[in-house]
Amino acid sequence: MSKKYNVKNIKRKKDHLSIHWSDNHKSKFHFLWLRDNCPSAIHRTANMRVFNLLTVSKNIFPKKLVHKKNKIKIYWSELNHESNFDTKWLRDHCYSLRSSNKYKSSYSFWDQKLKKNFRKIKIDHDKILNNDRYLKKWLHILNEYGFALIKKSPTKKKSAFKILNKISHHRETFFGTPFEVINIPKPNNTAYTADALRNHTDLPYFEYAPGYQFLHCLINDAKGGNSSVVDGFAVSNYLRKKEKKIFKILTTTHVKFKDTDYTQKAIRVLYSPLITLTKDNDFNDIRFNMAAMGIIDIDSSKMKKFYEAYQIFAKLLHSNKFKIDFRLKAGDIFCFNNRRVLHGRTAFDPKSGNRHLQGYYLERDEILARLNYFNNLKV
Repeated sequence: MSKKYNVKNIKRKKDHLSIHWSDNHKSKFHFLWLRDNCPSAIHRTANMRVFNLLTVSKNIFPKKLVHKKNKIKIYWSELNHESNFDTKWLRDHCYSLRSSNKYKSSYSFWDQKLKKNFRKIKIDHDKILNNDRYLKKWLHILNEYGFALIKKSPTKKKSAFKILNKISHHRETFFGTPFEVINIPKPNNTAYTADALRNHTDLPYFEYAPGYQFLHCLINDAKGGNSSVVDGFAVSNYLRKKEKKIFKILTTTHVKFKDTDYTQKAIRVLYSPLITLTKDNDFNDIRFNMAAMGIIDIDSSKMKKFYEAYQIFAKLLHSNKFKIDFRLKAGDIFCFNNRRVLHGRTAFDPKSGNRHLQGYYLERDEILARLNYFNNLKV
């Protein structure tokens, strides 16, 4: 066992245990934290906490400590309870160390240059289906780049379910699953026309917009209909570095998104900034969809500056510097993080041939959870 797991000494302070380790690191473990994390507090098979914090007082403390080799035994002042801790577990869960670790983003930002290295984001359908090493690789690409192309998949309707089920269950919406991206006579969404689609994220009017989208190309022999993709996080990062005032407006101004689909007895409205951040100041969501923007109703003193920032963001999201154009082929599955990557298409001529994609949604949580499993994440 590594020397860092050896205990030099333990001292009981007013509200915590102080442990001095052999590598000279010092840990603080507060009494309530220790009681809450007693090994007996976790159900043996369900692996969920069964201890009720309300059964002890805020003044609980260790009456007695016994340290032998790699074990620490605590006799508590309340309920005649004993806790047996492994010193390795305590060191691995030292929260003064964990909380001081510098956050490192898992994202690799990209721009138009990625097209020269498209092989990075391409992966074979059957390899994913038959080998967990390739399934893990696919998940890693989706998390790091937010974008992947699965090649050589079947072109039978609904056949993408098989590979998506290797991750988890799909996200259902009122569009149905799969939803049919085809030109129809009376569309309830502009995706179901032959018109060009500006780069956008889907369903921004949902409080929790779908995390990932999968567009399975069954046939694409019509003239036009080329796809575009852009990394919204890369554009946002550019603004954070180069246009700080614009970035602040886009991350702090709550604007209205709406959906009034004529096939639904529902009106969906959500207010959100176009760019949202995590607690670590990393990028969380991009919500950008000109078609789904409601009537902006922010304070009049902010309106001019917001529209200037909105227009700058829109121009960058459609610029050749960041945008990649490509054509989907039958058997391709276009996979992307819908809360990071924007997608669009050029207009196509429905009289010149057929263009039929089937769409699926899956939560970002499920991608991350499956990847965590393959990475054997310790929590």
